[in-house]
Amino acid sequence: MPGAQPTLPAGTEPFSLIDFYIKGGPTMHFILLCSILALAIILERSVNLRKGKIISAAFIEEIKKYWYRREIDRAIQACREHDLSLSKVLRAGLLRFDHGIDAVEKAIEGAGQHEAAVLRRNLMLLGFLANIAPMLGLFGTVLGLTRSFDVIASYGMAGNPGAVAAGVAEALITTVFGLMVGIPTLAAYYYFKRKVEVRVLEMEEVSLALIEDLAYEGYGAQASPAPSQVKEQELGARFRERALKP
Repeated sequence: MPGAQPTLPAGTEPFSLIDFYIKGGPTMHFILLCSILALAIILERSVNLRKGKIISAAFIEEIKKYWYRREIDRAIQACREHDLSLSKVLRAGLLRFDHGIDAVEKAIEGAGQHEAAVLRRNLMLLGFLANIAPMLGLFGTVLGLTRSFDVIASYGMAGNPGAVAAGVAEALITTVFGLMVGIPTLAAYYYFKRKVEVRVLEMEEVSLALIEDLAYEGYGAQASPAPSQVKEQELGARFRERALKP
């Protein structure tokens, strides 16, 4: 009849997610472990790759005042007070301020590479989980199909075709769950990978702008005069624009 709800055969009950999990066999435990690890990494990276954890507009506004005035000690202290990736990079350069602009640039470059590696932390593991989960699902399917073919070899298709079909269906459960874990994990991996690249580029832009300012001013150390108010406003606007990019 039109609109009638489909009914299950007598003696059968609808399967729950737990039923499917149990029917998938031991391989499902490893897929579940992959999903838990992937979720933990995704949550951790979502928190630590926020822009406020890496580059802060308020910090740039504070550091540029000391940088322009060549108040190095106060600038270093400001970097210590902010737990940001950018503050660690700039602090490395400021500590080499008395050794020349080349030393400052090399120190900033080295610290930037270190912070980039920190930002990429756990991404390799996330990529590994994205690839291994479907493979585990396929492994579970192969095991299930092997058992089904054993049934065929023992009793033949005519003996109990329902049991064979049920075994094949159960074998495919691990592939389904493996893909359910692997596809979103792989998407998250590429998303965070791109996000790290953007954050590193932003840090490089701000750091290079400050180095250009030193070169423009002639690197006169602490005794050099502060830049003009017009130049300070112009560079400040550049830093604010970079810091406020989404």
